Amino acid sequence: MSIQKIEFKNSSGKNLAAKLELPINCRPHNFAIFAHCFTCNKNFNAVRFISAALAAKGFGVLSFDFTGLGESEGDFSDTNFSGSVDDLICAAEFLKQNYQAPAVIVGHSLGGAASLLAAHDFAEIKAVATIGSPSAAQHVAHLLQNGISEINEKGAAEINIGGRPFTIKKQFIEDLQEQNLLSVVRTMRGKAFLFLHSPQDETVSIDNAAELYRAAFHPKSFISLDGADHLLSRREDALYVGDLIASWANRYVEIPPEKKLSTTSQIVGYLRADEKFTTRIKAGEHQLIADEPESFGGNNFGASPYELVAAGLAACTAMTLRLYADRKKWDLREIYVHISHEKSHLEDCLNCDSANSKIDTFTRELELIGNLDEEQRQRLLEIADKCPVHRTLENTARIKTKLK
Repeated sequence: MSIQKIEFKNSSGKNLAAKLELPINCRPHNFAIFAHCFTCNKNFNAVRFISAALAAKGFGVLSFDFTGLGESEGDFSDTNFSGSVDDLICAAEFLKQNYQAPAVIVGHSLGGAASLLAAHDFAEIKAVATIGSPSAAQHVAHLLQNGISEINEKGAAEINIGGRPFTIKKQFIEDLQEQNLLSVVRTMRGKAFLFLHSPQDETVSIDNAAELYRAAFHPKSFISLDGADHLLSRREDALYVGDLIASWANRYVEIPPEKKLSTTSQIVGYLRADEKFTTRIKAGEHQLIADEPESFGGNNFGASPYELVAAGLAACTAMTLRLYADRKKWDLREIYVHISHEKSHLEDCLNCDSANSKIDTFTRELELIGNLDEEQRQRLLEIADKCPVHRTLENTARIKTKLK
């Protein structure tokens, strides 16, 4: 994926800092907006993982810092919930004017409530996903409970939220009290809804998701994030949510046929600085992930490079045997190709630099299921050596590298 830092203006003329994450080919089939949780920012782990999952499915994802937060201009103490909704609509208009109108919006916690209201006002949004979101914007007031008296008395108070101090003014509380989220959701037709919530959420109870689900029209879905906390602080929870939303959203957007690459470079690998060894791969029209095990310093999110090479040999072997058996009309029902890889000494190595040099050795075992006699089995063993990937690995390949 590719990440671009951008800015856009809110309705008050303030610059909002944003990032646009694009799929590997930089040609998203649709765009999505991510609204972060209350007082969070665009660099929060949940935002990063979910945006990456959507980009891996071909979406362009815009995430940004709400007014007065992160790198965005403005004073957070002068903002309110309605302003966050307005920021989202400005983000949608920015995408519409400069790229393509967003079809999907994803919101976390209070950002989910804001996303629902923004989706109501922005017709092009077709699918809305909320994560741990309240069914009433007023719910966030309980986070401010310790300062309510001071806010009512003095008009403002400094309140600690998530370990950080924020100045909250009386107008923020008053704006929350004026919202009626459920009544707005009950008027929304023609959009798809996905409500994700953890039964262990101690910040926003799962009853909120039930209320949102009952208020929404179909198509609507609910997924229980059992074991997750409100902030999706565990990496595996955030990744799980990202994959779920990415797969769900594909059903509710129009995906045009992908144009074939005009060059012979059908494989693209992309590795971001903050992902260690986790490499996103686009192979033709398909996407996959390569990684290294945790013991090697990786995240273990995918097969290692050598495992992918071995997988190519296994797949090519199975396909070659299937083609041959079908042509011969042999009763070969199932094929298992077991591959192991190691670096081993080669006694007759003619071009080794030293006696300690090693060579890559792939050991392949064939498990052939079917009504085959011994002669047929031996012939299939011979045919396995004729698979194209086998020949490539045994021959000396040349690799030419240049800068693009």
